[in-house]
Amino acid sequence: MSRRAAASLVAGPSRIRLAAPCRLPRPAACSSTRHLSSTGGGGGSSSRDPASEAHFSKLSSTWWSPSGELGLLHAMNPVRVRWVLDKLRAVDAWDAAVRDVREGRKGREEPEEQGLRGRETLDVGCGGGLLTESLARLGARAHGIDATASNIPIALHHASQDPSLPLVGASGPATDGASLSYEHTTAEDLLLRRRAECGAGNEGYDVVCAMEVIEHVAGPGDFLRSLAQLVRPGGHLFLSTIARTPLSYFLTILVAEDVLGLVSKGTHTHSQYINPTELDAFFTHEIPWLGQKPRDELDARTPHKMRSETRGVAYIPWRGAWELSPDWAKEWKTEQGNYFYYIRRPLEDA
Repeated sequence: MSRRAAASLVAGPSRIRLAAPCRLPRPAACSSTRHLSSTGGGGGSSSRDPASEAHFSKLSSTWWSPSGELGLLHAMNPVRVRWVLDKLRAVDAWDAAVRDVREGRKGREEPEEQGLRGRETLDVGCGGGLLTESLARLGARAHGIDATASNIPIALHHASQDPSLPLVGASGPATDGASLSYEHTTAEDLLLRRRAECGAGNEGYDVVCAMEVIEHVAGPGDFLRSLAQLVRPGGHLFLSTIARTPLSYFLTILVAEDVLGLVSKGTHTHSQYINPTELDAFFTHEIPWLGQKPRDELDARTPHKMRSETRGVAYIPWRGAWELSPDWAKEWKTEQGNYFYYIRRPLEDA
């Protein structure tokens, strides 16, 4: 969304109705609701899944092989990066238009887009650094963390081979420009450390990403709560995961694991998949970022997709590439398999 387009929406006479609080749908017979309620703790390692960590530890050496078992992630990475950039640009344009209206300014020139430049960004479950490197190349102060110890040396070694990457090491200082660092830790433990170092209320990042991670953790509610607390007020949370549907079982387990062998058996557990409606419900009732009462008329005009958005993403075998579903295709049920989820933390929590 350009700033000019955002400004026309902000100033428009029509009032955009805020989405009603989401309720969990009646679960289908083949897919019971996955419980996302958390214990409410603010730290610890309650979401760790030793079996998943052991499985991905075996794959550490193949992280940077596009033709290896992680080739599907290599193919997905450009789509993930584009999704993050497009959302940030759209939300930034909306924010700028709202500021102009509030301050009574008109006819300002389009500002230079910030994108990821200078933003403190966290990549949770970074693996070998596929996404983390991309974020740093786009100007982010990117920090990747992973619960699997063997992944971090792989990420550090790969980054060290490219002198253009601003690698500062596992605990290097953040700078005003781009930076890249890695750390062997969990989201829960990082949250505790950040609070101790920065003080409560200052532990958040501008952008937090957890791509293809939540379906592999033991306690998704506690994991989401930790992620939410690692996002600063006004910051952005990006998730990529898989819906728990018959179609996703067919595509990700029966076809990808059992028939084609694109990934090893046991990579996915269908019962651990999470539906978009469950994420919406979590961020309505557990972490009430959605459904808050608008502060004023301008706040009430904010389109829902500036607060939260879900988009399906599918692998196209004959192209060897992933494709993001268009935002007008929701009625086609494009979120029945892999999907991206975005939500923004309000400036003031309820």
